[in-house]
This record gives sequence, C-alpha cells and structure tokens, in this order.
Amino acid sequence: MRVKKETTVGVGSSSQSGANTGMQPDQSGTMPPGIPYIIGNEAAERFSYYGMKGILVVFMTQYLMNNAGQLAPMDENNAVYWYHMFATANYLFPIIGALVADIFWGKYKTIMSLSVVYCLGHLALALFETRFGLAIGLTLIAIGSGGIKPCVSAHVGDQFSSRNKHLIEKVFSWFYISINVGAAISSLLTPELLKHYGPSWAFGVPGALMLIATFLFWLGRNKFTAIESAGWATYKRDAFSPSGLRILGRLSLLYVFIAVFWSLFDQIGSSWVLQAEKMDRTINLGFVKFEILASQVQSFNPVLILILVPFFTFVLYPFLGRFVRLTSLRKIGAGLVIAAMSFAVIALAEGRLQAGESVHILWQLGAYLVLTSAEVMVSVTGLEYSYTQAPNTMKSIIMGLWWLAVSIGNLIAAQVNSFIRQADGTLLLTGADYFWFFSGLMAVSALIFIAIAMRQKEQTFIQSGHDLQQSVAVEN
Repeated sequence: MRVKKETTVGVGSSSQSGANTGMQPDQSGTMPPGIPYIIGNEAAERFSYYGMKGILVVFMTQYLMNNAGQLAPMDENNAVYWYHMFATANYLFPIIGALVADIFWGKYKTIMSLSVVYCLGHLALALFETRFGLAIGLTLIAIGSGGIKPCVSAHVGDQFSSRNKHLIEKVFSWFYISINVGAAISSLLTPELLKHYGPSWAFGVPGALMLIATFLFWLGRNKFTAIESAGWATYKRDAFSPSGLRILGRLSLLYVFIAVFWSLFDQIGSSWVLQAEKMDRTINLGFVKFEILASQVQSFNPVLILILVPFFTFVLYPFLGRFVRLTSLRKIGAGLVIAAMSFAVIALAEGRLQAGESVHILWQLGAYLVLTSAEVMVSVTGLEYSYTQAPNTMKSIIMGLWWLAVSIGNLIAAQVNSFIRQADGTLLLTGADYFWFFSGLMAVSALIFIAIAMRQKEQTFIQSGHDLQQSVAVEN
C-alpha cells in the first residue's frame, strides 16, 4: 500500500491551480490501479445492503416472529417507523467512522475493521427472525455500513492527484453506477429468496455478498494510495481554524435542505412499497405476462440509475451547458425541485386508490423516473461536490456530514410517522394527504436551498503531486 502523508499548511493556505502559479498541471489519462478493487467492493457491498433493506418492511409486516416461534408481525405504521429509524442510525454512524478514520486509523483500516462488524449484523438477521434478532442485526449493520460510508467515498477521491484529477467526475459516476448495479440485482433477487426460501436465506445471501465485498477490498491493499490519519493535533488545527469552521458551516447549512430530499427518497423502501401492495402489478409484455412483488418495484430505481447517469453525464449536461453554466449547486437545486414533483405523482396515484380505482404500477414507474432524475442531480453531484469542497485533512468528516443529511432525512420521515399516529391508532395524515405533505415540504426546502446557494462559492481541494492542497474558488 502506498501511504501518502498529509503535509498541508492549514486549510487556508492552499496552492492555486496552474493558471495562478504559472504552471499547467500534467494531465494524465491513467486511472489509479486501486479503483477496480474499490468499484468491485462497492457493487458487492451495495448488493448486501439494498438486498437486506429492500425486504425489511415486508419481513416486519409478514414474517416477524416472537420469542416463542409464533408469527408476530408489526402493523404498517410501526414498520415504517422502524425502517426509517434504522436508516437514521445507519447514516448517523458515518460521523463516528469519519472521525476514527481522519484522526486515528486512516480510511483503509477503518473500512476493513468495520466491514467485519457489518458481516456480523447480516449473520444475526439470518439466524434470528425475532424483534431481538432484528434489533441486534440492524444495530451491527448500522455501525458497520454507516461507519465505512464516508471512508469509502473519500478513499475513492484519495486515489487521485492533481495529475489525473480530471478523471474524478467520471470515476464518481462509475462508483455510483456500481452502487446501483448491486442494488438492481439484489432488489430483484432478494424478495424472491424471501418468498420461496424464507428470511434466513433472504438475509444470508446478502451477508455472503458483504463477506465477498470485504475480501475484494483486502485484495486491493497493495494497489491503494492510502492517506494517513492526520492525528488529533493536525485535525484540531485544521477543523477549528477560521477557514475550516467556515467550510463546515457553509456545507452544513446546505445539507440541512438536502436532508429533506432524503426524507422523500428513502420512502421508496417504506411507504412506496406499501402503496405498491395495493396496485395492479401485472406486467404484460405481449409475449409474456407476470406479476412483480411489491418489494421488487424498488428495482426500478437502480435500473433507471444505470440509464440516467450516462444520459445526464454525456448528453443532457453537455447540451444544457451550451446555454447555462451548470455548477454543482445549480444541479442540486434543480434536483430538489424535481424531487417534489415525484411525490406529487405518488399523491395523485394514492388519490385514485382511495377512490376505489384500480391503479397500475406504471404510475409508480413514472414517479421513479422523476425521483431518480432528481437523485442523479442531487446525490451523484453531491458526492463529488462534498469531496472536492473538503480540505485534505477533513475529507472523511465532510463525507460524514453528507451522509448525516441522509440520517436526518430518515429521522424526519420516522418522526412524521410517529407524530401523525394518535393514541387511538388513527392517523392525522392518511392517503394522498400524506404524500402531498412531503411534496410541499420538499418544494419549500428547494426554494430556500436555491436562495442560499446563489450566494455560495465553491472551493476545490485536491491532492497535488507534492501533497499540497489546491483550492480554486468558483462563483455559483
């Protein structure tokens, strides 16, 4: 493993790029040798995560047992609450994983150590079908999966220097595609395993994939460029410097509004699945006719990602770039507006269901198309944006803050579901009103985000050939 030490002189003392220093960076088209191992690891890890997560609501409402071995499923509202509280914890632990990586262990050791915890969580879900097993398994997965999230995405960026930094956008697109290849396959396969072989196999196969993911990452140990942990003294100096605090404050403010996006997006695994249960899910292709499971409908999202990421990257963005300057924050702002529209489609479909009409699953496919377009603009762009905006000693913690936004979003969804449940079991928000509420919340948040983003400046921090930070300010 090639270890690269941080030799920065503080987050405010960045060398400028070629035009300002009189030197043009040596543009290398060579891809770092560790990238294939990271991409392979991510595809397998995401299979394990989305396979497990995709069947959670169905498992809790149809298969959950009590300690006596008798069927004791949760009601729908309680299952949605558990689902989003797990997601909240899962995206809260990135902050802890980021601090451990940046200050103590470094990213590679943190990823390897917490991957073992991750595997143990899958094992617990596969062995125990009770609430106790569910709680233990989800807790271990939240610690493992959450803890490695900021480290893996930051580790991708660490493989680059100023010589090949122009390849980062392409690699983050590949990174996101690998996530969705794993998610697409697992979203289709795992519900079938649950239906035909039960929870042990349905949770066990994703666990095996997580073990494979850990092995793939270990295989790349001699190919990676690994940034050493900064140590507490250096970390404290950079994080609490005026420039460091300014960057943390600026990004944290933006992430508050991005959190609302995640409160909508992650409902594709909860409220959207429950809506799909009530829809006509028969697919007639002329030569073949079949019915898809409600939990399989989530596969629409990763499949659409595989289509839309290349389309946006190579077709739509270059075309729009001829007329307007597409900064990262402009892409994210547009994505937030589009996300509100997806829930409007879902609300309209729910209104028809409430009226007793038969509603085809194609309504959800339309909503998935809208929401996935928003995801490309918000999440793919946000990953790259978060990495490049972070000073080199703070890469993991900034990525941790990005994932914290996902945690807060799921907490919003969980708390809304808790708040609307009255003592007598009735709900304050039901049917279409529930979805219209989230659509309106997203629309308001998007407008505030855009107003704030218009005053922001982007700064890019990338490892240079001499391990110095590079910073370039860009107007939005």
